[in-house]
Amino acid sequence: MIYLLDVNALVALGFAHHEFHKRVTAWLRRQRFPALATCSITELGFVRVLTQAPAYGLTISQARTILLRLKKTPILSMTFLPDDHDVSHLPAWVKSPKQITDGHLVELAAAHGAALATLDERIAGAYLIP
Repeated sequence: MIYLLDVNALVALGFAHHEFHKRVTAWLRRQRFPALATCSITELGFVRVLTQAPAYGLTISQARTILLRLKKTPILSMTFLPDDHDVSHLPAWVKSPKQITDGHLVELAAAHGAALATLDERIAGAYLIP
């Protein structure tokens, strides 16, 4: 199984001081480091969060460097999922603006034979990282 990490899971993995860093890394160890994936949305979200949130206070260049290093970590098997899904792929369960990106990512992951891995228990069809 390949897991497309959503933005929060990716930030938690890539930033050791994140409140859920230990949760994500423990899951990866228990799963014997499964194949992971990112996409344009999750990578850009990673950079956005680390540059906008005062708790991180990074520059765009610093956040980008962290992500590129994370993707090259030898123990992690990271791949990039190209995104060719337009709005017609949005699932019917998406009813509010806050669900749009989540719905898109669930469908994108499924189209690539992957599952969206998240820390958010409210995303229908996603894998909740325990």
